[in-house]
Amino acid sequence: QVQLVESGGGLVQAGGSLRLSCAASGRTFGSYSMGWFRQAPGKEREFVAAISWSGGSTYYVDSVKGRFTISRDNAKNTVYLQMNSLKPEDTAVYYCAATYSRPYSDQYYEYAYWGQGTQVTVSS
Repeated sequence: QVQLVESGGGLVQAGGSLRLSCAASGRTFGSYSMGWFRQAPGKEREFVAAISWSGGSTYYVDSVKGRFTISRDNAKNTVYLQMNSLKPEDTAVYYCAATYSRPYSDQYYEYAYWGQGTQVTVSS
């Protein structure tokens, strides 16, 4: 089992940047592929990015390609989401999640563990 805690959200102007972090408890962090999802008010939870257990493979939704970068540091039990060139439509609660799926997954139901979420608000 793993517990996840996100941080780094906040209010930023369009075009700005934020770096989200997700700290995991437990000694098995390196066994999980990790993902970031987001949910805007009135919308369904949306896949954003995923990274394999080793960090060697990454996958992004088309709307964030070239702007967001997912990475992980297994020594620190942490996964990151660097978000650049932010747009108002990126406004949402961002969640990190852990899955045993290999090499990663973009399906929320394949993720067994979730953090509590961190709010990202992008003003125009």
